[in-house]
Parts: sequence; C-alpha cells; structure tokens
Amino acid sequence: MTATVTTPGARRARVLSKRAVLPWVFLAPGLLLALVFKFLPMGKGVWLSFFKVRPFLGDKWVGLDNYTRVLTDHRFQDAIGHTLLLGIGMSLGGIVVGFVLALLLEGQTRSLKIVRAAVFLPVVTATAVVGEMWRLLYYPTSDGLINHGLSFLGIGPTPFLDNPNTALWATMVMSIWMLAPYNMVIILAGLAGVDRTLYEAAAMDGVSLWQRLRYVTLPAIRPALGIVLTLAAIRGLRVFTEVYVLTGGGPAGSTEVWMTRAYTLGFTRNDIGGASAASVVLLCVTLLLTVTVNYFRTRGDAR
Repeated sequence: MTATVTTPGARRARVLSKRAVLPWVFLAPGLLLALVFKFLPMGKGVWLSFFKVRPFLGDKWVGLDNYTRVLTDHRFQDAIGHTLLLGIGMSLGGIVVGFVLALLLEGQTRSLKIVRAAVFLPVVTATAVVGEMWRLLYYPTSDGLINHGLSFLGIGPTPFLDNPNTALWATMVMSIWMLAPYNMVIILAGLAGVDRTLYEAAAMDGVSLWQRLRYVTLPAIRPALGIVLTLAAIRGLRVFTEVYVLTGGGPAGSTEVWMTRAYTLGFTRNDIGGASAASVVLLCVTLLLTVTVNYFRTRGDAR
C-alpha cells in the first residue's frame, strides 16, 4: 500500500489556481449576458453595415456604399454639428456645475449627506421620466413653470422646444441638469483625498480663494477630473434619449443628433444597413476620442 504525499509547493499551487478561477466564476454570468446582448449584436451590426438589408429577399452586398451614403448625407452632416455642439456644451457644463456642487456639498455632516442624496436623484431617475418632466417645465404657455417665472420679468411665453433657435439649448440645459450630479460624486471622491494641511498652509500664507482652487484643489483632483472628462466625452457623442424624448430631433431637424438620425434611418425608413453603418462610424469615433482623452490624461498625470 502506497501513500500519496502532497508537497507544500503542490498544495500552494492548488490554492493559487482556485483563487485564480474563483473570480471568473462570479464574472461568468455577467460576461455571458454581455456576450449575448451586447457583443454579438455589435458584431452583427458591423456585418450588416456592408449589406443592403432586404427582409425575406436576402441581403445584398454593397461594400462601403452605406458608409459613403451616410457620410455624404446632408442630414447626417447637420447632425454632426448638432452632436458636437450639444456634446461639448453638456460635457463642459456638467463638469463645471458638478465641480461647483462638489465644493458646496463637501463635508461629513449628516445634513450634507441628505442634500447630496437629493441632488443625486436625477442620475438614478429614468431619462424618459426626466424628459417628460422637463417638457412640462418648458410648456410653451404661461402655465409652464419656466414661462410662468419669466412672466414676472415681463418676458412673454417662449416656445423653448418649438423654436429651432432655442430647442438645442433647452435640451443642453436638461442634459447638464442630469449629468452634473454624477460628476459631482466623482469630484467629491477626489476632494476627499486632498491633503488638508495644504489648505491650512495656504490660509496662513493669505492665499485667496481663487488661488487656493487653482494651485491646490485642481491639481489634487486632476485624476478625478480626467475620469469625468473621459466619461463626458463618451456620453456627449452618444446622446440620444434626451433629444428623442424632448424634441424627437425637431423642430425642422434643429436638434437632430447622430444617434437620432441613425434611429430614424433604421426604424422609420427601414434602412438597416445605413443605420448600422452610422452606428459603426460613431463607435469608431468614440473609441478614437476615448483613447485620445486617456492618452492626454495619463500624460498629464505623469507630469
């Protein structure tokens, strides 16, 4: 009868292998869902972008014709301008307002925690619900809350969403209102790591509030601002629900962005190939922008 001797090295290797496998066991359900509902449809969309999709008749290979048609379409070209304007405005506005909210609500008192939770509510509320609420706020008569307030200033009712000159700006305001609390939480995490002795030293030196923000606070929270900027850049290009709920791309296409145009192309005009090509172009631009922002962020952190 022979006895099996397990060496300490073999026992340690078995424990390490279990530790290496265990995280993947917990990640497997999420990865499977992402594969089925995200990555496989994404691959199918890339494949369909090279075809003229004809249900029940068979798809016809068209190569890059869908991309050429999308990039030369004047409606898509107008949508690019609207997307950039809305994306830059909501991103910068969300960062600035989020930074101000973080400075105002920084602290550990119980009352501030309650206020921060209340301010964060727009983030956890469904975008469709927020859009409908802002539609009521923008109601184009004196019954609307905003127009009712403007009436006290002697300003007549303004059709914010029905006027091509104001619809995009009205959408931008709602987007900033939604994004600022999310940015606030990330910036608050960055502010929590700032060395308080720096503030004390600055106060003893008679440094002004603006100089304290510029030379102490902003350099200390640069990593948090980099994360906020990256996420804002991605959200800005992919904006859809806010525009779709508020204006649907109107009036007269004045708020049509890239995603709403792709949606119209695919689900209204049944041009699945063109909509897929537009989505792939947006994906490539988003990846390029994300890599660029991360490059400059890591370069700045290295300095």
